[in-house]
Amino acid sequence: MDHMIAHLILVTGGTRSGKSTFAQTLANEGNGRKVFIATAEPLDQEMKRRIALHKKERPANWSTVEEPVQLAQTVKKCGEAYDVLLIDCLTLWISNLLVNKSMKEKDIFEQISDLVASLGEVPARVIMVTNELGMGIVPSNRLSRLYRDLVGKANQQVAREADEVYFLVSGIPMKLKG
Repeated sequence: MDHMIAHLILVTGGTRSGKSTFAQTLANEGNGRKVFIATAEPLDQEMKRRIALHKKERPANWSTVEEPVQLAQTVKKCGEAYDVLLIDCLTLWISNLLVNKSMKEKDIFEQISDLVASLGEVPARVIMVTNELGMGIVPSNRLSRLYRDLVGKANQQVAREADEVYFLVSGIPMKLKG
């Protein structure tokens, strides 16, 4: 399937592997109204600077929606108003639910299921960025292991539904599906 017509694309890889840049390139290939859905929360000065830099890197005609928690609802709303949704990123969203909102594991799984369902319901093309966390050592504390497990399961759910999946290493995309 050509990524120009793919409905759902998952872009994964390690930290600083080039995922966001590649995802934005994919989004720019399509026509129509584009929205960047940011899950990062500007909780400190360094994160505020990162967010401002990312905004400058996007074309001026893009809209930006910041949503750290209610991602499924935001996908549904934006999926009707825009042609292309770029969600960056799934891993920060799960961190927000687990750490900032202190949600329980079963509630987070419910949120993930709701998100995956919403991805299939919208007519817009959706590009989702996530981190691949399962390639390192087993974390030594329970919270880190839970986070890794939640992200891994969420990535699997989204990848199953995705038309295309890309894995980035050192800025080089490898197509895994589609």
